Amino acid sequence: MRRFLPYLRYLRAVRGPITKAIVYGVLYGAASGAGIPLLVKYVFPPVFHLQGSLALSTVALIAACIPIVFLLRAVTGYLNGYYTQYAGVRILEQIRTEYFSKLQYLPLSFVQSRQTGDLLSRGLADTQQLQFALSLLANDGIKQPATLVGSLVALGVVAYKSQGAWLMLVCLAAVPLVIFPVRFVGRKVIRRAAQLQAQLGSVTSQFSENLSAAREVRAFGLEQRELGRFATGTRALVAAQMKIAKYAQALTPAIEMISAIGIAGTLIYAYGSGVDETSFLAIIAALYTSYEPVKKIGTLNNELKRGQAALDRLEVVLHEPVTITDPAAPVPVGRLRGDIAFDGVTFAYKIGEPVLREVTIAIPAGTVCALVGPSGAGKSTFVNLVPRFYETVGGHVRIDGHDVRDLRLADLRRNIALVSQEPVLFNDTILANLLLGRADATRPEVEQAARDAFAHDFITALPNGYDTMVGERGASLSGGQRQRLALARAFLRNAPILILDEATSALDSDSEAAIQAALKKLVVGKTVLIIAHRFSTIRDATKILVFDRGEIVATGSHGDLYAANSLYRSLYDRQQGAG
Repeated sequence: MRRFLPYLRYLRAVRGPITKAIVYGVLYGAASGAGIPLLVKYVFPPVFHLQGSLALSTVALIAACIPIVFLLRAVTGYLNGYYTQYAGVRILEQIRTEYFSKLQYLPLSFVQSRQTGDLLSRGLADTQQLQFALSLLANDGIKQPATLVGSLVALGVVAYKSQGAWLMLVCLAAVPLVIFPVRFVGRKVIRRAAQLQAQLGSVTSQFSENLSAAREVRAFGLEQRELGRFATGTRALVAAQMKIAKYAQALTPAIEMISAIGIAGTLIYAYGSGVDETSFLAIIAALYTSYEPVKKIGTLNNELKRGQAALDRLEVVLHEPVTITDPAAPVPVGRLRGDIAFDGVTFAYKIGEPVLREVTIAIPAGTVCALVGPSGAGKSTFVNLVPRFYETVGGHVRIDGHDVRDLRLADLRRNIALVSQEPVLFNDTILANLLLGRADATRPEVEQAARDAFAHDFITALPNGYDTMVGERGASLSGGQRQRLALARAFLRNAPILILDEATSALDSDSEAAIQAALKKLVVGKTVLIIAHRFSTIRDATKILVFDRGEIVATGSHGDLYAANSLYRSLYDRQQGAG
């Protein structure tokens, strides 16, 4: 229970419904725990003991107590369940929103180091489990203890009046014994629940990975291989589920057996003590109604253990520190010129394994700078430090003389436009995707940006024009069309710094020609960083940086580097030969 206390803050937003649920839960508990035994003790006996001497109207009045008690149980039980469910749905909304919000601000290194499917599973399945546990706690955490207390009070009163304290103690003796199976099962469930949630994350990852690689699966005939991998994962998931079921399902029979022994012991003692039939039936009713909430409290305990396992997985994200934040006193800036300087910059994804080593370079505003080098040499890392996607381990990255850590993230990134090798489009209209470049742009400005990117003609040829839905990740468009929309977005942003991650590397010749023409217009007057996978794209670069093993080993023009740098020459010749 203490484990969930910090998260009961989610109940503040639904304190009205939760208060109602608690009130109705207490009324339900009183009607269930005390109502039924007291009916047996005080309502039923007069009808039979005075049989023949009571008027039918009196019997009807007495009998009316039965539906009144059960109506009270029904109405309060329904209202308790309704308000609890409402609160639970709102709690789930808060948990998922907080989880999703945290993912938006965590460093890219955290998100990229984890499987997408596992993060999805934590945000969907684990939040669902936690919500269920908190809702059950808000519901049965009040209703069942109230029922138990009502039952024990009725039991104590009836037993004490019938035979004194000894009978009352005998009746209550078996109640504490049911705690032992609850504790035993709870310890087993929490270990199995952690395994179950982890396995569910693994299966979700396989599902996500398969759907994202649907074309490759069919192209390489991997259908049966994928089916086998998924079947193995789901079998492990079923095994984990059944381990929990094995213990959880054993709880009710164990409690019922202990309850039966307690009732049998009470019967023996009551017979030997000469307890009258009416009192004995009332005692048995009270005992039965006291064991029922204990079973449900045991179930609640199991769900809380599963919720705790889900919470452990969620806290991996919720408690991860956000290391890239706005400074306490940010330097106010408007539109930057675009002077970029690296001063002794070192960066490592893993401690002791630097990807960049003591990099020092100045890139004046307006420079078209190409980055070349072998795979893994540090080119992408270099450009990712400019918008502060990652934090440097040592040294400084400056723009217009300002350390990027001294700028508000929004101010910094507003001055940077990014065109990736595989541009990301959201499942929305073309217009909405273009407005991501600048949300306050007018319709004429959007259309002009599309014309500059040679995208306007194909957009207007679509059935719904700019209101056409592009599908998930732009699936309804060709690669060239997606790339031109990404360029239009960059035109609309009109930022002084432009990062191009080889925007033409996977296009046909016609699309490449159109995009190259758009790029020539886009780069004018901007500081441009081009990650060059093909040397044909760097012919317009005014400066080339050659990377090797995390260091800039040479800078200059194509002619100078080809003549003086063996690495650059070998990379160029190899690609020309391949061409």
